[in-house]
Amino acid sequence: MNIFPSLAALTLCGLMSAPLLANEQTPELTGCAAKRQAITTQIEQAKAHGNSDQQAGLERALNEVTTHCTDASLKKERENKVLDAKHEVSRRQADLEKAMKKGDSEKINKRKDKLAESRKELQQALDDLDK
Repeated sequence: MNIFPSLAALTLCGLMSAPLLANEQTPELTGCAAKRQAITTQIEQAKAHGNSDQQAGLERALNEVTTHCTDASLKKERENKVLDAKHEVSRRQADLEKAMKKGDSEKINKRKDKLAESRKELQQALDDLDK
């Protein structure tokens, strides 16, 4: 009985699952740490493409985040963005209702598009709360 094919298949499965296990063990960064990591990644991309102007700007941004960013201030900023987006959705909804009362189909369609855009921005702001 030859165990080599079974051993090779088992080894291959183990090697293929290792990256999956590594991803599970690394917690996703949030808050200022995630912001720093995103900027660092962009800096590496700028370096790789030889874009020194972009790299310099990103390094300044990284310095600002490192110096001034706190998770509490970032959370507050994101909460304010959600509130602003909710107000915008309410305003757009009122605009749509007004257009519907007038019966102007062109304005109704414009208002519907604007409302959909505002709802999308609200959803993005809500998603950003957890980052």
